[in-house]
Amino acid sequence: MTQRHDVVIVGGGLVGASLAIALDRLGIDVGLVEATPGTTMPAVFDQRNLSFAAATVNALTALGVMRKLRAAPGPIRRIHISRQGDFGRVRLEATDYGRDSFGQVVVARDFGEALEARLRELDHVTRYRPARFVALEEGGEGGRRLRLAGEAGEQILDARLLVAADGTRSQLRDALGIGAQEHDYAQTLFVARVRAEHAPDGTAYERFTATGPTALLPRGDRHFGAIHGVPSEQAANVAGLDEAAWLGRLQQAFGWRIGRFLASGERSAYPIARVVAERLTAPRAVLVGNAAQTLHPIGAQGFNLGLRDALTLAELIGQGGDPGADSLLRTYADRRAEDRQRTLAFSDGLARLTANPAPLLRPLRSLGLAAVDVSPTLQAYLVGGAMGFRGDVPALCREVAA
Repeated sequence: MTQRHDVVIVGGGLVGASLAIALDRLGIDVGLVEATPGTTMPAVFDQRNLSFAAATVNALTALGVMRKLRAAPGPIRRIHISRQGDFGRVRLEATDYGRDSFGQVVVARDFGEALEARLRELDHVTRYRPARFVALEEGGEGGRRLRLAGEAGEQILDARLLVAADGTRSQLRDALGIGAQEHDYAQTLFVARVRAEHAPDGTAYERFTATGPTALLPRGDRHFGAIHGVPSEQAANVAGLDEAAWLGRLQQAFGWRIGRFLASGERSAYPIARVVAERLTAPRAVLVGNAAQTLHPIGAQGFNLGLRDALTLAELIGQGGDPGADSLLRTYADRRAEDRQRTLAFSDGLARLTANPAPLLRPLRSLGLAAVDVSPTLQAYLVGGAMGFRGDVPALCREVAA
């Protein structure tokens, strides 16, 4: 028996679930295809630390997600950027821009639980789980037809609009015939919760080295979220370090701005690649989040960019009419172009420049950091991007909910 929906979202991760919530508040009939059963959290909701830009916090507050967080997020009140061996640095204070914070730090698992709690309250979303996309099918008059495989066998869904939110290795993107360009950064990021002599004071640190970035994010539990990049050929050795050796490596890369590192939680490792879809749309289909573009996590832009994808799409669908109309999809691609291109260029350029060991680049990088530190214009450009106000921003990102 074929089930029909206005919109079918394949992928129930961070962006897919957020899109379902945004569409539900508009009264749109949604099918949400999730790979994991109801008793299991998707793998993406792990102990990683998510840096929510101010625009993201605004939107998730309006969608009723932030109030579902069990643990208090950590506000980012200032940003400190430096590079090992270079003399320049950048310091940004939220109060200089009339704000309490640039954004907030949330643990991915806490966010996943908040999304799940919010999804359970929805009236217009049908959840298919556990289920996985198998293939596109012929038929589906006035829309797309897809075949799913689940515990009870196969099932057919029809959608006026099909949304690929199934991640970097999107099977739906492949089935739609949309290619992707890929660059392997040859880096692996290690993520852990760490405790130091000095508790977080709202400062987010970004420290660049010749072998990758090291970031410390102020969590809400008096710990830091540590992110440490290493060349991929060293990943196995770093994974095998005991706690003392791991903390020593982190100390050497970061320095002593927060005193000695005292303890670390479990480490997780993530190989880093840039994957960018060659286009965002196909007939009655659209890509959002990591299916559209997967960024280097430097600068914490990935989820924030993906959420703006989802909210722009929801905003256009909310204007009424056919959600899969060619005109709507063209408008979506046009509205996402500037934000997407500028964010991709910023993330990729920063990753390549800061990791380049060429001696001639050291004085240029130092002068660049020093220039940003004293230039209000350059700082404002950097802050606008960091807070998620880049390009054509969805209305929910601009509005602070009561």
